Amino acid sequence: MKIIISNSSKEPIYEQIMNQIKSSILAGEIQEGTAIPSMRKLAQDLHISVITTKRAYEELEKEGFIYSIVGKGSFVAEQNLEVIREKKLKAIEEQLSTVITNGREIGLSLEELQQLLKILYEE
Repeated sequence: MKIIISNSSKEPIYEQIMNQIKSSILAGEIQEGTAIPSMRKLAQDLHISVITTKRAYEELEKEGFIYSIVGKGSFVAEQNLEVIREKKLKAIEEQLSTVITNGREIGLSLEELQQLLKILYEE
């Protein structure tokens, strides 16, 4: 599992970790039941605090992406395909909301935005 941390991102480090692990799970790159690195190992590899990785893992567990077994580690939870679809739709909606806000800020019309989306979708 490869995680890349950006110090220049406005997104907190724990969220960067969460989002990258979520993306890997939703894309099927990490299968259910697969062990993920321990909090200490991930913190060591990324040169960050264990507290940061602990927060990311706790949030992932709350959202149902992973589960932990004391003394054994953390593992990818079984994902229901319908739940995965809903989670992906929610992520798309959030990203599109940001795109719409940015578009409005620069005076982009709905037609221009739709045209841009169509061009990018067809690539």
